[in-house]
Amino acid sequence: MLNKKLVLKIFEAFSIERWNDLIRPFDLIEMDKAAEKMVLVYILGKFEENAGHRINWEWLINASFFDLLKKIALCDIKSPVQALIKQEYPSEYMRLNEWVLNQYRPLIEDEELFKNFTIYIGQKAGSIKVKEEDELTFHVYQAAHKYSTIRELEMITPVNEKVRLTKIEQELNRDIQRFLDLRGLQLLTTKQRPYEFLLKTEQLRFQRRWNQTPRIPNTSVIGHSYFVAILSFLLSRQNGSRPCEKRLFNNFFSALFHDLPEAVTRDIISPVKQATDELPSIVKHIEDEIVNKELVPLMEDFYKDELMYFTNDEFENRVYDDGKVKFVEYEQLNSVYNKNEFNPVDGRLVRLCDHASALLEADISIKHGITSVHLEAGRKNILTIYPECTVINGINAYELFKNLVE
Repeated sequence: MLNKKLVLKIFEAFSIERWNDLIRPFDLIEMDKAAEKMVLVYILGKFEENAGHRINWEWLINASFFDLLKKIALCDIKSPVQALIKQEYPSEYMRLNEWVLNQYRPLIEDEELFKNFTIYIGQKAGSIKVKEEDELTFHVYQAAHKYSTIRELEMITPVNEKVRLTKIEQELNRDIQRFLDLRGLQLLTTKQRPYEFLLKTEQLRFQRRWNQTPRIPNTSVIGHSYFVAILSFLLSRQNGSRPCEKRLFNNFFSALFHDLPEAVTRDIISPVKQATDELPSIVKHIEDEIVNKELVPLMEDFYKDELMYFTNDEFENRVYDDGKVKFVEYEQLNSVYNKNEFNPVDGRLVRLCDHASALLEADISIKHGITSVHLEAGRKNILTIYPECTVINGINAYELFKNLVE
């Protein structure tokens, strides 16, 4: 069972604002930054894999999660201040890192995960050396971190006086230089096809969930997707299946990209989709047509099929067997198909986490005192989907949801 306090702590990233000493044309939120960074990690990592290099995807997922936890703990200390503490007061910086770890020690019950968290904090501090075989992976992650910050700066530049941004821009342009050996970053910085694809995914930062009702905190589609990815990652480690490397990768990135079609179709809420018996299939057909016309041409050939695998039948347990996609039961995922060669995905687990995110989005706002008939009905409807004794891919869904809202 997920620790409720940990889940709520992660959810706090929806309330952490970025660039809050500058004019912002839209809300820049920490959860959204983490999401865009992992979209960039995927793009850059796939270019490196296509060139024949090894990428440690589990390390990247861990790093993203751990950085978010650290950001939540230290949200009142700006990144440049943290960098100065690290540079000028290294012993104090180490104690600050220990303090961060101590905040999460009671919340992370997965001993292996907490051990990895400790190692990562040491790697970021420079006290633990990154393994030689993971140096490129670390390089990709740092590049994604820097470039996602550059993209945010580019988005706020039109509404800020140049004098406010000149120094920041110079520093970021200087920092990004050391990552220009990465082919994917070369194409992004020169605004080629990967940049156009990124622009489409960024539209999910501007789209708000539950758009028909006031809510606190507001959550974007891309931030929601990252939260679902983190829940999928954590529950994949807890459902007793010991997923293979590819399955863990697929569960995270399937969740991260599960709403990708909405970048070009926008969200159509479930009650509207189900207004008539035939409407769901009609909407799905139209969505597929729009995605194939507007989104697929922006994908690179060497990851296009994988992204479509993530977004087609995204909530079904599936594998790739004998040259075709095959829907399977959870027991088959564990007993027969839990091997990299079958490209397994716990799609039903992703759906469970999608509902868990929606439940929290409604429940937390209601508990803050911002409610509506839409939020009340949404929370009630989600809870009725998983009656007592419902088990989804090894997770007791009823107990999980009951624990999250009580």
